[in-house]
Amino acid sequence: MNGQFQLTDDQLAIREVAQRFTADNITPHAAEWDEKHIFPRDTIQRSAELGFGAIYVSEESGGIGLGRLEAALIMEAMAYGCPSTSAFISIHNMAAWMIDRFGGEPVKAKYLPQLITMEHIASYCLTEPSSGSDASALRTTARRDGDHFVLNGTKQFISGAGANEIYVVMVRTGEDGPKGISCVVIEKDMPGVSFGANEKKLGWHSQPTAQLILEDVRVPVENLVGGEGEGFRIAMMGLDGGRLNIGACSLGGAQRCLDEAINYTKERKQFGQAVAEFQNTQFMLADMATDLEAARALLYLAAAKVTDNAPDKTRFSAMAKRLATDNGSAVVDRALQLFGGYGYLQDYPIERFWRDLRVHSILEGTNQIMRMVVGRDLLRQ
Repeated sequence: MNGQFQLTDDQLAIREVAQRFTADNITPHAAEWDEKHIFPRDTIQRSAELGFGAIYVSEESGGIGLGRLEAALIMEAMAYGCPSTSAFISIHNMAAWMIDRFGGEPVKAKYLPQLITMEHIASYCLTEPSSGSDASALRTTARRDGDHFVLNGTKQFISGAGANEIYVVMVRTGEDGPKGISCVVIEKDMPGVSFGANEKKLGWHSQPTAQLILEDVRVPVENLVGGEGEGFRIAMMGLDGGRLNIGACSLGGAQRCLDEAINYTKERKQFGQAVAEFQNTQFMLADMATDLEAARALLYLAAAKVTDNAPDKTRFSAMAKRLATDNGSAVVDRALQLFGGYGYLQDYPIERFWRDLRVHSILEGTNQIMRMVVGRDLLRQ
């Protein structure tokens, strides 16, 4: 950003490219993807032609090396068409970044080229059936056996499970708690890897979600990302960016619903005049726009802090994620109200965004956990 809170020319150009891609490739098809539970792999891979498969993978490794604000602009633009698809691309980027940032040369050379082009797509695997918010209590084990780890355990709610080729997995290699957690890369076709049934979800219908099941999976030690015992720290650093992106997805979805509500209330007539002419409607729209802009300003600030590795980056990332996802869902809910009964129908896009955005206050750390992160950081000052 430059000047007084203005996006740079390069940032505006990046956003415009993402908006054009969305208008041409995502928005026209998103309703069908949702209704028929279609995983739009071809469209997702097409985004890699613009560099969106390696947004903050370094240029030295073949990525486009953008900052977290630029990534948020891309995610926000794509979520205007489909938050589910945008979030899926975000998760892939988080996993690819972890390999690039913390992986050794062998694991980077083995996996990054096909992740950058999205010939292969990656999943991020932290959550387990018995450890959601208490992520450091994970039980998936990785026992050292010569030049391999032997993995056993189950990961829960994994976006892309069964469809993606690569899984960046947090495992326990040592003591209880966060210091005993390491990060490894596994492949879909490794013996002992299997997947649960596709979950039946409220929203996010354009992407598969299932368990990742590991039974005596032998993984080369060179697939370690970072050192042994560094996995939890790496996972949390990944989430600093992931939280920004999921907040940006809420901003994009909410902006779409605000725009739809403005247009609808201008056209819909009741009591002899357009619904938009009623002061109550104008007040609702004003509050929706204000809440959206406030969340956007905080998220862009937090993104700049994460890019700059500011000491308070984690606190601001948590604050921005909490505000953007709460405000985004509230904006969509009010948009549905302005549509009345029609907002409840699948003939209009509002109900899809209402369903897709609801999960944003749960994943990447629940919004209750975000408050804990912020509160604890404030008390450490």
